Amino acid sequence: MSANVRDTVTPDGRRFERMLRELGSLQVRVGFQQGGATEDDGTDICDIAMWNELGTEHAPARPFLRMSVDENEDKIKNFLKSKKADIVGGASAEQVLKEIGIFQKDLIQEKITNGSFVPNSAYTIAKKGSSKPLIDTGRMRQSVNYVIKEKGSGD
Repeated sequence: MSANVRDTVTPDGRRFERMLRELGSLQVRVGFQQGGATEDDGTDICDIAMWNELGTEHAPARPFLRMSVDENEDKIKNFLKSKKADIVGGASAEQVLKEIGIFQKDLIQEKITNGSFVPNSAYTIAKKGSSKPLIDTGRMRQSVNYVIKEKGSGD
């Protein structure tokens, strides 16, 4: 190859490079955001989700967040492969991250609704009138969300 030959990046190539830089600077956070929702008594839904996920002195762990990932590994991998194709096809970084957020949000909500967890105690069933673990008012399930943030934003 001659030393005088110089390749130039096409407009599509420059657009793709910008999109990759943008994608590299952002992250999607899926789950519960502190202060995003509360129960009627003022208890933050983020705290309720943590107590359910990890368990407390009086309640067993019902790890719906971890299970939503662990039990859907192949589904998640296939979905992310399709997003890779979308990126190559010209989708914006923000659009791809939104789709990832919605996808994982749906997996978490499905696990809350249909997961196999330690049953509620007789006391809890009598108190809330239901034997369904993780579902009382439905507010926790409805509060699952995602946010797109700059990487390293710390909040």
